[in-house]
Amino acid sequence: MTQDGLLSLKRCLQGSSLPVPRRLSDPVRPTKKLAVLGSTGSIGTQSLEVARDEGFEVVSLAAGRNVEKLAEQIALFKPAFVSVLDEDVRTSLVRRLVELDVSCPDIGVGRSGVVRAARWDDADTVVAAITGFAGLEPVLAAAASGKKIALANKEALVVAGHAVMRLASDSGALILPVDSEHSAIWQCLMASFPSDLHHVILTCSGGPFFGRTRDEMNDVSVEEALAHPTWSMGEKITVDSATLMNKAFELIEACHLYGLEPENVRIVVHPQSLVHSLVAFKDGSCLAQVGTPDMRIPIRYALTFPSRSDCFDRTPFDLFDGSENKTWTFANVDEETFPSLRLAREVWCDGGLMPLVFNASNEAAVRLFLDGAIQLTQIFDFVERALDEFRHMSSIEALSFDDMMDGHHRVLRRVRTYAHTTP
Repeated sequence: MTQDGLLSLKRCLQGSSLPVPRRLSDPVRPTKKLAVLGSTGSIGTQSLEVARDEGFEVVSLAAGRNVEKLAEQIALFKPAFVSVLDEDVRTSLVRRLVELDVSCPDIGVGRSGVVRAARWDDADTVVAAITGFAGLEPVLAAAASGKKIALANKEALVVAGHAVMRLASDSGALILPVDSEHSAIWQCLMASFPSDLHHVILTCSGGPFFGRTRDEMNDVSVEEALAHPTWSMGEKITVDSATLMNKAFELIEACHLYGLEPENVRIVVHPQSLVHSLVAFKDGSCLAQVGTPDMRIPIRYALTFPSRSDCFDRTPFDLFDGSENKTWTFANVDEETFPSLRLAREVWCDGGLMPLVFNASNEAAVRLFLDGAIQLTQIFDFVERALDEFRHMSSIEALSFDDMMDGHHRVLRRVRTYAHTTP
C-alpha cells in the first residue's frame, strides 16, 4: 500500500463522516415506509418480497414500461404514488388498473416522476434499484432529502460518488449497500474498529470466460456472454460480468463507500460465488461473509439493519453440504485478458468526469456488442479509446445532474461512431 493510500485510509477511518454505518451501535432509523425505484426489475421485485415478509408499508414505486407487473404491485401494496416512463405507459397502466378494479394511485412520468418517488415525504427508506445512468438523479434526490438509501444502483457512485456521499453527509442520509459484495464488506467491517482495516477483497465469479485468453474470447457469441454461471441478471450487467467491467465499477464503489484508494481494494476470482467478499485487518486476520447467492439476503440486511430477521428457513445455507460446496477456489484476475480493473484504477486517479466517461463508453460498447456490431473484446478497445479521446474531462467537475447527463450522452454518441471507424 502506498503512503498516499495509507493516509487516505487513516483519514476516512478515524471518526469518519461517511454516511455508511460502521458500527451496530450507530443510530439508524428503522425502516417503516418504503419507496422502491426500479420496482419491476430483479432487485426491485425481490425488495418487494422482503417488504411483504417484514411488514413494511410501500408508499411509492417507480418503474419503466412493465405495466402488467407494476399493476400487480399496485394491487398488492397500494402505494400512494407511482412513476412510469412516459404518458403512453401511464395511459396503459390506468387502463390495466381499471380492468383489475384496482384503485389508481397518483401517477407521475419521466424524470420528474422518478425524482418525486425518491423524495416521497412518507418514505423513510428508498431502494435505489434503477439500472444505468437513469438511476443517478433519483439517488441524488434521495440523498439530498435525508433518506435512508438501500443502494443497488452502481452508476450513482461510479459516475457521481463524491456528490452522492457529500449530499448524504450534509443531509443526514444513510447509504446502505445492497450489492452482495459490498454488503459482505459492510457486514465484515462491523467486527472491528475503523482504524483496524488494512484492505478489502472483492470476490467475483469470473463470469463465463474465466481461464480463457483474450484471443479465445474474440469470437464468443452474445448467447455465450449471457450464460452467467451463477447469477440471473439483466443483459447489460451480465455482459459487464463477462468482461469484469462490473467488478471494475465495484472497485470504484468501494473507494467511495469506505473511503479507500484503489490500492486498498483487491479483486479475486471465486467461481463458486459463496464467499461474497472479505476484509483484511492490520493484524493479518481476514473475515469473510459466506452464504448462498440470493440477493434477498443483502436486501433484507440493508432494510433491517442493525437487526437481523429470523428467516433462515427462507434462505437456508449449509456450509458443510458436500453435494453443493465440494471445493472453494480462489485465483487472481488475469488483467491482460480483462483490463477492466486497470482502467478503473486509472479513471479514479484521473478524477473529474473520467468515471462518467468510463461508465458511458462501456454502456455504449455493450449495446453495440448486444446488437451484434462488435466483438466482446472490442468493448475494452472502445472504452480505452473513449478514455483517451475525452481525457480533457478529467479537469471538469460537473455542478448539476444536467451537466453530467449532457456529458454522458456526448460520450454515448461518440462511442457509437467507433463501430464504423475502427482502425
